[in-house]
Amino acid sequence: LVVPVLSTFKLSPILGFLLAGMALGPNGLHLVRDVHTTEVLAELGVVFFLFEMGLELSIERLKALSKDAFGLGSFQFVLTTLALALGGELLFGLPRAAALVVGGSLALSSSAFVIQLLQERQELSTRHGRASFGILLFQDIAVVPMLVLVPLLDPAGSSVALGAVLLTAAAKSAAALSLIAGVGPIMLRRAFQAVSRSNSQEAFVAVTLFTVLSMSTFTKALGLSDTLGAFLAGVLLAESKYRYQIEADIAPFRGILFGLFFITIGYAIDLRLLLATLPQMAMLLVLLHALKASILIVLCKLGGLQMRSAIRTGVMLSQAGEFAFVLFGLAQGHGVIDAALGKKLLLLAALSMASTPFLADLGTSLSLTWERRRKRLVEGEQSQPVTAAEEPAEERPGQVLVCGYGRVGQVVCELLGKMFVPYAACDNDIERVKAAQEKGMPVYYGDARRPDVLRAFGLLNRAKAVVVALDRPADCLRVAKALRRDYQHLKIYVRASDDKNRKLLLEEGVEGIVTGPQESALMLGAAALKSTGKNEDEIRSMVEEERNRLYIQTMTEMFGLVELADTQVAQAVKDAAAEAAELAEARFFLKSEKTLDVEATAVEPPALDAPAEG
Repeated sequence: LVVPVLSTFKLSPILGFLLAGMALGPNGLHLVRDVHTTEVLAELGVVFFLFEMGLELSIERLKALSKDAFGLGSFQFVLTTLALALGGELLFGLPRAAALVVGGSLALSSSAFVIQLLQERQELSTRHGRASFGILLFQDIAVVPMLVLVPLLDPAGSSVALGAVLLTAAAKSAAALSLIAGVGPIMLRRAFQAVSRSNSQEAFVAVTLFTVLSMSTFTKALGLSDTLGAFLAGVLLAESKYRYQIEADIAPFRGILFGLFFITIGYAIDLRLLLATLPQMAMLLVLLHALKASILIVLCKLGGLQMRSAIRTGVMLSQAGEFAFVLFGLAQGHGVIDAALGKKLLLLAALSMASTPFLADLGTSLSLTWERRRKRLVEGEQSQPVTAAEEPAEERPGQVLVCGYGRVGQVVCELLGKMFVPYAACDNDIERVKAAQEKGMPVYYGDARRPDVLRAFGLLNRAKAVVVALDRPADCLRVAKALRRDYQHLKIYVRASDDKNRKLLLEEGVEGIVTGPQESALMLGAAALKSTGKNEDEIRSMVEEERNRLYIQTMTEMFGLVELADTQVAQAVKDAAAEAAELAEARFFLKSEKTLDVEATAVEPPALDAPAEG
């Protein structure tokens, strides 16, 4: 009941899980007596979560996020850990080992909260969305060695024993990594090939679950973390052709078990302790958010982000993360921190995570306020959309340029953003551009029909592709002619209105895509992604996901999902759309790159409100 109830109020379900744990657990109504069983299942939720994070680490995504993940992410984690550890040692008198654990744990942010919010608000493709995802990716990687190192800080061990344990752990880790990297891919490939031939979904799910649990058991048997094994299993399968099927199959298990994990966190929140230490908790909460946000805003600005994106990234990632609970529990179990401190830290982390939705709104408000004040100081007038000429070219992404940010252009940009392909878009609709910039989108005001405006972007000499998605066919042809004349190396993808328009484009050395608006947007986006070297399986999956989203959105707007679901016409229309999509994709991926700049033409399914023939 938690998910539907919280969704009604447009709140994150994680808040509901925390509240449910508080109410049902030992500090609430005490309705759940067997807390240990729930905790065991909840630990499996963490295992599956790290497995899923490993699945996200394909080589393509690592390359796309390398600057944010290993640049911003590494500096954020190290600097925040040191700052929090120093504060804990000097201000609160914590032992050095305890201060380091507290600093490292609170330096992490909540992947579950932040990524869900970015997806709900369709902001993953924005600059602050990509930066946030990259930083969270590094933090999730950093969790693995921390889970290994925290038990080694047990004060019961001597310094000599600690050094020996560190060497032993390093040797075990190296042996495990070598064995898994060498034998793992071969065994997994053969296992999944065999089960895929059986066409049994149950067998496929069983093999996936067995892979996760066996790998985590293997690393745990070596004295390492079970989550390390799950993470490595995900990394091994990230480049396989079974990745998306695996991700879909484990989603229900991960969702339910991870929900239990948050419920067990709620068990640890003591309302009586909160009331008794309310002033102290409020002060610590403000200090935590202020310190983390300040460090991250400065790093993002130094890393090349605009101030408005830096503010939104810093504020959104200023909370504690879900793995702080795991690390605090581990540290308490090994005597690194005492029970009283552990309770306060759990309460602080839970309160900071619960504030994440409000932090996202605060970051948006602060970034808009800063932008308006900057505009007034510079121009002496109200905020207007930023043009390409006003923003330095080195601060703008430059792999794909999208001319036109209407219905088609927005879908193209959405596809590019989901695959973390840098892009910039221009449009001459002031309100449309302003709305996009308020969300952090790299959309700029400018008339794409003017060659000097396109040159102002400073991107065309290094861009891999240009997508022309203007409303009028004559404007598309005009822009395509100018681009082909001045930039012979560019791949140019144009939305064509009909076959006649497509032939005119061909005469100019540009291939047009003849479809209706929705399918043309998907095919244009796929063409742009393919030009950047993205994997075809990933492109297919992303296009299908976006097609389903658009289909549901259209059905909701036209008929309402409930009424539509009961009609045979709806299924017929959906089947027709699926057939047309398969034809479009087949023609797209089979077309030879040697003969065309754009490798696709496609047909749009018949309009839903068109009269039946015959």
